[in-house]
Amino acid sequence: MTDLAALTAAIEAGDRDAAARITSDAIDDGLDPQAILDAMTAAMAVIGARFSSGEIFVPEMLISARAMKAAMALLEPGLAGAGVKPVATAVIGTVQGDLHDIGKSLVAMMWRGANIEVVDLGVDVSATAFLEAIDEHKAAVVGLSALLTTTMPAMRATVAAIKASGLPVIVVVGGAPLTPEFALEIGADAFGQDAGTAADLVLDLVGAT
Repeated sequence: MTDLAALTAAIEAGDRDAAARITSDAIDDGLDPQAILDAMTAAMAVIGARFSSGEIFVPEMLISARAMKAAMALLEPGLAGAGVKPVATAVIGTVQGDLHDIGKSLVAMMWRGANIEVVDLGVDVSATAFLEAIDEHKAAVVGLSALLTTTMPAMRATVAAIKASGLPVIVVVGGAPLTPEFALEIGADAFGQDAGTAADLVLDLVGAT
């Protein structure tokens, strides 16, 4: 029988080939898809904590996230067949005028690792595009990212547009130039300190912990 602890270890180590192989073996052995997913999410929780504590950095986090992605690609059909649903749907993107991608992509990976369905709109996303995606996907959460101080006004305008729309969505903002005080000032519901804590933050906000 496949050892799911080995899957957790492989993802923590960023060993994409091993993570995919163990996942495939677990599926072939008929293991519960939820149990396989739990082993993956446990790994990403450890990675997130290590990143937040400064024990690892962006490159190591990306390697683990890619190992998780490779394993998840194999597991997703089994999850759907078993009726395992994401805990929430989230829309994420970098606000209009900002082309920075790495931080936003890391957060998206961490959310996926916590069984959150993610609709990634990419970079330079207008307020209208955010609104359309939130409505289309019935998202519970929207994540807005900015790295440039010059695009903070765009984030403010986007939050205002989302709030004015009346859509029942939790607005999370994050990025290097932002502070919790700024997030509160512009009307966001939460401030994401870093990618390492992003999953726990959303799980808390949607009541999935």
